[in-house]
Parts: sequence; structure tokens; C-alpha cells
Amino acid sequence: MTQSAAIPAMPVKSKRLHSIDLLRGTVMIIMALDHVRDYFHASAFLYDPTDLSRTDVPLFFTRWITHFCAPIFTFLAGTSAFLNGTKKTKNELAFFLFTRGLWLVIAEVLIVTMGWTFNPAYPVLILQVIWALGVSMMVLSALIYLPLTAILIIGLALIGAHNLLDAPPSAHPTFLTAALHEQRILTIKPLTIMMGYPVTPWIGIMLVGYVFGQLYLPTYDAGKRRKNLIALGLGAIALFIIIRFINMYGDPHPWSAQKTPVFTLLSFLNTTKYPPSLLYILMTIGPGMLFLAFAERPLNKLSEKVVVFGRVPMFYYLLHIYLIHILAVIAAAISGFNWSDMVLTGWVSMNAQLQGYGYSLAFVYVLWIIILIGVYPLCKWYDNYKQANRSKWWLSYI
Repeated sequence: MTQSAAIPAMPVKSKRLHSIDLLRGTVMIIMALDHVRDYFHASAFLYDPTDLSRTDVPLFFTRWITHFCAPIFTFLAGTSAFLNGTKKTKNELAFFLFTRGLWLVIAEVLIVTMGWTFNPAYPVLILQVIWALGVSMMVLSALIYLPLTAILIIGLALIGAHNLLDAPPSAHPTFLTAALHEQRILTIKPLTIMMGYPVTPWIGIMLVGYVFGQLYLPTYDAGKRRKNLIALGLGAIALFIIIRFINMYGDPHPWSAQKTPVFTLLSFLNTTKYPPSLLYILMTIGPGMLFLAFAERPLNKLSEKVVVFGRVPMFYYLLHIYLIHILAVIAAAISGFNWSDMVLTGWVSMNAQLQGYGYSLAFVYVLWIIILIGVYPLCKWYDNYKQANRSKWWLSYI
């Protein structure tokens, strides 16, 4: 994976890689399921869907399948940065990554937080995946000048060693400690900050994804790439199983025997996302590699549509958040709540005024499909607009 010490200096002409867009589009579709569940499922206001003392198997896997979204998306963002660098100088790439990362952080604070809360007073700033992507890009912008081997070592170290920092939550967390490794709600007057995505492992995922981009250079043999992807995917899954079985390191929450064999399996799979543990990352990135290995084939009618979501991820992300929240306002009013109860002061499930609101899991799945069908035409339009206006620099930021 580290045969090349630097990004090729000359621009490389290559056709769009459908397999990467297909995987990105797939995880974007799955991601929407989690957000629909957050705003519409009755139990979302009562308990965590991975709480084995209260959940059931369908609900657990409804949440668990969405674990693949953020790590795979962050990994592929690193890969896309590498491939983007084949068409730019190092300085141009560094500038793009830093400015796009800064834009993502600003967008998280001002645009995405508003989508989650619909509260113009900004009683809380919600820092989640877009924030983590932005910070990771800014860090990557400084590290691209290093040899790829060094970037890989740093990335793997951040992924593999960050669980050494696991400890009981500090009594007086600072913004820095929370941003690096602790999921916390901080009060830094006049702001309240919900630190959903501590960035240390996310930076590592993006760095490794950047080095991974070498497999997708036009000069890289497709058959060799497939073999490497299968080996990497199976290796990550095997490493997950071995380390998880040993139950000594890699996740702050060990698995344990449960009331039934099925729930013992759920315990084994129930790894930590905030921040993503080593085992969480292995569990999700490994299958992503296998997906890529078998996705290099002509698109069919369904995959052509999935690819559209993968080509316009930021547009889709913003669109689906606002649409879900608008529909939740309507649903709350229909359910006998005040529409203003969906003007939130924190994450949706933390709002006491919504206790008793919510629908069945079957309703969540149906609404999820309806939302995907509804946003597809707009995503298709924007994808066509981007392809027809490649010279407009600002389109690469959205």
C-alpha cells in the first residue's frame, strides 16, 4: 500500500470511480434510517437502542447497521482527497483541504445545528460528523507533505492507540479534552456545546483512507486491487473477532454473556462509537473493503440511483436533515403535541416535552423509504448541475 512515496506530480486523467461512489451512496442511504429513527421512533425518547436490557433484536440492528456510515464516509473522504491530489499540486491540495475543512466546521455550527434543532437562538451547538470531517481535513492538509508511509503510521497509531486514553470522564473537562477524546456536553458561557464526535480516531481514519487512495490510481491493476481489498477486508474482520474475543483492549465496554445466545452476539457486536473504538473501526471498515472489492462492475438501474447519493453527499446530508425535521414538526402536531415542541434545545431525544411522542419501527422504515424517494430527484438534479458546471470552484465545497 505504500509503494509510492508521494502523489504523482502530473495531473492524471481518469474516469469516475463508481465503486467508491456506490459505497458512499449506500452508507448515506443507511444513515438516513438512523436520523428518521431519532425523530420518529417512540423508544428513541426512552432508551438507547443498543441498551441490551431494554432493546429487541430488530431495533438493535436498525441502530447497528448505521454504525457503518460515519467511519466509511470519513475513510472515503481521505481516499477522495488523495485522488483529488492527483490533479493538483501539494500546495493547491493543502489549501483546498484546509478551506473545505474550515467550511465544514462552520457549516456544522451554523447550518447543520439549525437543521437538528430549528432553534434560531442556538441554545446548543451540536458538533458531530461534519465537524469531525472538517477538523480531520484541516489536519490532513498539514500532513500531506509527509511521505505516505509516515501518514499511514500516524493514522494507524491514532486508530489503534487512542483507546489507551480511555478513562472515567473527567470532572472538569475542557473543550480540548472533549474535542480529542470525550463525548461531553460542555458549558462555556455563553455557549453550550454538545461534543458528539471527539476527533482523534476520526483523524486517524481519514489519514489511513488517504494512503488507501493509492489503490485507485489509474495505473494500479484492477485485479491486484481486488485481491488487496479482499485481504484487507477479511484481515480487519478477523482482527476484530480476535481482539474482541480476548476482551482486554480495543473498546471501553467489554462484551459479556447475556440471557440468550442471540443477545450474547449483540453484546459482542455492541462496540463504542463515541469516540469510535479500535474495534468499532475494524468492525465497520473491514466490510467496507469487501464491498469495494465486489463493487467494480457495471451499474444497474438500482445502483445508478445509489451512486447519485454518493456523488452529492453534502447536498444530500443537509437536504435530508431539514426534510426529516420538517416532517417531525408535522408529525408532532398531528400527534397532539404543539408544533413548537419540535423546536429543540438539545438533541431531539433529550427534550422532555416530547415524552410520549413517537411511532412504531415499521412506520420508521416506511417513512425512511418515502424520504429517500422524495429527495432523489433533487439530488439527481444537483448531480447533473455539478457535472455540467465543473469549472465552478464553489461546487467542490457542497
